Amino acid sequence: MIAQYMEKLQSCPLFAGVASDELNAVLGCLQARVIRVKRGQIVFQEGEPADQVGIVLSGWVQIVRDDYFGNRSIIGRAEPGQLFGEAFACAGTQMQVSVLAAEDGEIMLANCRKVLTLCKNSCSFHNTIIYNLLQIVARKNLMLSRKLEILSQRSTREKLMQYLLEEAGSAGSSEFTIPYDRQGLADFLGVERSALSAEISKMRAAQLIECRKNWFKLLPQEK
Repeated sequence: MIAQYMEKLQSCPLFAGVASDELNAVLGCLQARVIRVKRGQIVFQEGEPADQVGIVLSGWVQIVRDDYFGNRSIIGRAEPGQLFGEAFACAGTQMQVSVLAAEDGEIMLANCRKVLTLCKNSCSFHNTIIYNLLQIVARKNLMLSRKLEILSQRSTREKLMQYLLEEAGSAGSSEFTIPYDRQGLADFLGVERSALSAEISKMRAAQLIECRKNWFKLLPQEK
């Protein structure tokens, strides 16, 4: 089953610099296995031991956290070729978030202990994997810092505008699509959906933005 995903795995940042003829050995060393998931299925549960990392092969997953009152916040998402759960696994702690399949797909699970320790065979690729893992964790920390800046804004409008400005910067254009529907965007920003929808309507009326579903355009403003 893993053989059909070799091309996808070669594009995964965890395996950057690993020769294609070594990839099978890497997967064997990491005790990698593939599971099929259904939409809404829990892949990692908050509170369980974090001893594995996940790699999305098809479909995509959401990283979420539910508070005491059941309010859900979207921390992030992972698409084909991307990792999830690596920060908690590296820290050797419990999962502090849950990972849910957003649609039917397939996920590879790898033993984190095998990633972080040199094996008895002294495989040459282990240092490469460890370096790649550190790079991935560092980038994720930068992304979390970005979200913290968004959430630190006081009003719903300020949070939304900060998010849209950063998305426009990433796209290099005033027109872009975001990876969330309205409920997902509300969960990501930590606001009520009704408040978000009302603010979007006000911003459209004020000619600050144009939008259709998950397509947005920032309109030029007079200085």
